[in-house]
Amino acid sequence: MSENMQDGVVLTPDGKRKLEDELNELKVVKRAQVVKDIAEARAHGDLSENAEYDEAKNEEARVNGRIAQLEELLAKAIIVDETGVSTDAVSVGTIVKVFDEEYDEEDEYTIVGYTEADPAKLFISAESPIGAALVGKHVGEVAEAHTPGGVIRLVIREIKRR
Repeated sequence: MSENMQDGVVLTPDGKRKLEDELNELKVVKRAQVVKDIAEARAHGDLSENAEYDEAKNEEARVNGRIAQLEELLAKAIIVDETGVSTDAVSVGTIVKVFDEEYDEEDEYTIVGYTEADPAKLFISAESPIGAALVGKHVGEVAEAHTPGGVIRLVIREIKRR
């Protein structure tokens, strides 16, 4: 499933919740702080040479931009029902145990939407080179991921739900 903005953004319920929490924080807390900062900077007088005012206005633009981005992501979100995710093949919402042939080691990747990716925790996007190679594969199959470091061959050992 594609995750570009025209087709929607694939999210797990947890990923949606995190984006909603961030949006709420920006709207309720951050916006109020920015308004306060602008008011304080205005009180310092001449706005044409007021660095604090310029910075507060820049922060306001960043906050409003991120709010718009989050609202768009959430409006186009395709939420994966993890309870109904099949474990027949690797997909968003599954955990896949793989065997790396080159390094003779096992890893467990959680396949998520790109907004939830955290490679350090082995939460990988279905759009990443490894994620894209794994999606659609079944237990026993080999996935070849073309990464910046070269080709990685991963044998699918197990697929389970999150």
